[in-house]
Amino acid sequence: MASSSNNFADTLNANFKIVYADKIENLIPDGVKLLNRISFSGREAQLGNLYSQPLILGLEHGVTFAGSTDDAFALNAPIAGQLKEAQVRGSQMVLRSVLGYAAAARAAGSGQRAFEDSTKFLVQNMMRSMAKKLEIELLYGGVGYTVVASTAGNVITAVVQEWAPGIWAGANNMPLEIRSSAGALRGYCNVISVAMDTFQITVDLLPAGVIATDIIWHKGAYNNEFAGIHQILTNTGTLFNINAAQYDLFQGNTVTLNPTGPLSFALIQDAIARGVEKGLDSDVVVFVNPRSWADLLTEQAALRMYDESYRTSETENGSQEITFHGQNGKVEIVPSIYVKSGYCYVLAMEDFMRVGSTDITFRRPGQGDDFFRELENNAGYELRAYTDQCVFCMAPGRSTLIANITNSN
Repeated sequence: MASSSNNFADTLNANFKIVYADKIENLIPDGVKLLNRISFSGREAQLGNLYSQPLILGLEHGVTFAGSTDDAFALNAPIAGQLKEAQVRGSQMVLRSVLGYAAAARAAGSGQRAFEDSTKFLVQNMMRSMAKKLEIELLYGGVGYTVVASTAGNVITAVVQEWAPGIWAGANNMPLEIRSSAGALRGYCNVISVAMDTFQITVDLLPAGVIATDIIWHKGAYNNEFAGIHQILTNTGTLFNINAAQYDLFQGNTVTLNPTGPLSFALIQDAIARGVEKGLDSDVVVFVNPRSWADLLTEQAALRMYDESYRTSETENGSQEITFHGQNGKVEIVPSIYVKSGYCYVLAMEDFMRVGSTDITFRRPGQGDDFFRELENNAGYELRAYTDQCVFCMAPGRSTLIANITNSN
C-alpha cells in the first residue's frame, strides 16, 4: 500500500517538476509592483544565517588647506570615513494547499497535459496568494495591515489613511490578530466580509477590548515579519545592525503634510529634494495609492491644458504610469493597490534588494524534488509554497516617505 502511494506521489512530483519548476517566475502577477522591481539575491545567504553588506556611512575628512605661498606645511591628521557592516536575516513564510485524492488521480493518470490542466488553477492561486502576502510584507512588514478607527458589533472601521485595497481584496476567511499600538494582544478573529467603499471589515467575533488606534495584523505575523519599506524609512533606531540616529545617510526621509491634503507633483519634488540632499542622483520610482494616482492625473491634465511650456518629452501619461524628469533624473509614478491611501513612497530602487536563502519556491528545504506529501489524516496530498527572505535598503537616506495624505476622491 505504501509502495503504491509512494509511486503515485513520485508521478505527481515528476510531472510538477517538468510543468512548473522552471516557470515559477512566470506565474507572479503583474499587480505586485515591488516584488517585480526589487531583485532577489540569494547567493550569499543560507537558511537562518545573516547576510552581511558593508556600507559607507561617512566620507573622509582628513583634508589639509594651504595658501598658494605656503610650503612644507603640516598636514592634518587623517579622519577615516565611516564603514559599517549591515547584518540582514530573512523571515520565512509557508503557504499550504491541498489536492484531494480524486483530483490527484486525474492529474497523475493521463500525462503531463492532464496534470497541468488539473493543477494549474491551484498552482496559480498559490502563487498569486504568496506573491500578494510578500508584496504586503515588502511595504508594511513590522507595521501591520491597518489601524482601527472604530467598532460596532462585529464590524471594524479602519482609519482611511491606513487602508490599502489590495490588502483586503479577497480577504474572506483570512485569520487576523488585533493588538494595541504597544503590542498587547487583544485576540484573534477571522474575516467574514469587507466593504471597500466604507473601509469596513466584518469579523466572526470581535476580541474583547478592541479600541481605536489598535493595529490589525495577519495572524502570527507580529514579531515574525521582516522590516518592510515603511518601517525602514521611518526607523530612527537600530536596524540591520546600524544606528540610524548616529548615521544620517541610513535614516530615511519623511515629508508630512500639515494640514493634511492630496498628493501633488510639488510634494513629490519636495520629497525628491530630501533624497538629493543625502546623495540621490539616480532615477526614482514613486509608489502611490490608486486614489492619489487619480489626483495626480487630474493635476497633470490641468497642467497640460494651461501651461504652454508642456512638452511630451518631459511628461508622458497613460493608463499605467506617469513619467517626468526631476533634479535627480527620471521620476516614474506607479499606482499600487497595496499602498495605503495616506502614504506615498519615493524610492531609489537601485538601493533596494531582496535577500534570503530562497525566493518563492515549491521545493521544501531538504526535500529535493519531493513537492507533494501525502496527508496523514485526510484523503489528499499537500503542496507548499515557501520563501525565506527580507527587503534590504543600502541607503534609506536617498528615499522618502510622504505621509498624512488625504485624497480628494
